[in-house]
Amino acid sequence: MTLLAAACTFSTAFALNAQYQDINYAVDEITLTAEVILTPKASGEIFLPEQIVVGQNSFTVVAIGDKAFKGCKNLTAIVLPKTLKRVYRSAFDGTGIMTNKANWKDGCLWIDSILIATDKTIKPRFEVPEGTRLIAAGAFQGNKTIQRVDLPACITRIDHETFRDCKNLQKVTIPTTVTSIGEEAFTGSGLYLNENKWKKGAFILDDCLIATNKDLPAKYVFKNKIPIRLIAERAFANRKDLKSVEIPETVTAIPTAAFYGCENLSEVIIPATVKEVGNFAFYNCGALKKATLPTDLERLGMGAFYGCTNLTEQVLSDKLEVLEQATFCMCRNIKHITLPAHLRRIESGVFAGCSALEEITLPPTLIFLGEQAFAGCATLRKVVIPAGISALPKQVFQSCTRLYRVDLPDGIYAIGDEALDGCIALERINIPKSTFRIGVHAFRNCQQLNSIALVDHIHYIEEGAFMECKMLEEIKLPLSLKRLERGAFAQCISLQKVILNDSLKRIDDGAFCQCRSLREVVWNDSLSYIGADAFLDCKNLPTPIVDPSIEVGKNAFKGCRERR
Repeated sequence: MTLLAAACTFSTAFALNAQYQDINYAVDEITLTAEVILTPKASGEIFLPEQIVVGQNSFTVVAIGDKAFKGCKNLTAIVLPKTLKRVYRSAFDGTGIMTNKANWKDGCLWIDSILIATDKTIKPRFEVPEGTRLIAAGAFQGNKTIQRVDLPACITRIDHETFRDCKNLQKVTIPTTVTSIGEEAFTGSGLYLNENKWKKGAFILDDCLIATNKDLPAKYVFKNKIPIRLIAERAFANRKDLKSVEIPETVTAIPTAAFYGCENLSEVIIPATVKEVGNFAFYNCGALKKATLPTDLERLGMGAFYGCTNLTEQVLSDKLEVLEQATFCMCRNIKHITLPAHLRRIESGVFAGCSALEEITLPPTLIFLGEQAFAGCATLRKVVIPAGISALPKQVFQSCTRLYRVDLPDGIYAIGDEALDGCIALERINIPKSTFRIGVHAFRNCQQLNSIALVDHIHYIEEGAFMECKMLEEIKLPLSLKRLERGAFAQCISLQKVILNDSLKRIDDGAFCQCRSLREVVWNDSLSYIGADAFLDCKNLPTPIVDPSIEVGKNAFKGCRERR
């Protein structure tokens, strides 16, 4: 996988899998929420708690995911927590709960006031009762009997594929309490297939824009007599001819993937009423040049502007405390970003591939910096890391080819794997006294780095950490280092002198391989192992006289200068 492909995958890199009381969960360490995931051995009666404890944190159980218990024939009963916000019908397909007809009433399967599924025995006109907590995603999907559904005011979301392929469905009442509608909630239904329900390429129900089609005008302005209050997820997705949209002031959220793949969308007018821009909202809108976000915006979702290659600048609301994963990933022409004054977290890949980004000022409130956050920002020149950051994560500045200076605060305990790999212009970086670890290939190919002060508390210099640092001339290993790992200083062709510390016991394979200018090594008395190829082709280094007690690997000094 290439660098930027890795940076911009949306696998919710912040989510971890955990098991609690024999049930599998995906936990989100940012929101402290948990979702039940595939648990194929679930059986008997299950109680799902409102919270689970993983490590030092408590996580609120908010969802039962797609196919979570599918096929669990011996799962006969389940108690669902009040904290649930989403349930998938597919979670119970093939379970003992679903196959037991005693659990069904009037064509509906209910679990703890949640409508899970329906069948052909349901009445054609169905009124969802008050007190219903949730309707599962896909609850009515494929039901050929249902003709009308009345939703009560207690329902706040119509989830993914809820009414998909309900061929005879002619009416659904959507209460004003509904604040979000999932993708393809009505696709293939009788309503969706009724041409009279479509006006100028838009399918609208009860003031909610559900979907659009090829008849949508290139410049779309909402002109309905009753204002649109809600846009469904993916409502405009892949409308290739769409060039301009003005969102009405009655809308408070741009939902998930709303304009996904609208590659010719060049202008979008977002009113001040919008508080949230959902995940992938403008994903791959390559023609989008400007999207002025409201000053009171409270959330900007994962990958919201991924691949908006014509976006040149962006000012972000001071109410944003988190920039979610890959928000501006691959925005190749963006030059200026004004970060929120109170920003606390920059998640993985947020600015990865923003090759025109010239400068960035990280606010002092920042406490978390994600992997690959600035990877591939080829024009970025200088970065000052705030005091709240405790580690440089993996690949955070990888391939920032013009980055010449990084200022690290006291308190940095680790420089992660490939953190500055390929920063060929890097001339200066301070290693704080708190630093404990320098990761794999952390400074590989930093060609202009001519000196580095390795503080005495460093315990790990890992594989290839300074490989191909062609300007390094002298290295003094830190007192706490007991092992120098494979290829740590390989191909440092200007390195002339190495001072080993008194506690170093191992020099691993190829640690100084092809350091052609190396002339002097100040040896110690504690060394017990020199790995294969450790000093291979160090042609200016006199072959040392090695104590017989030291284990020496194959070709450790091959190509070194013979003593006279």
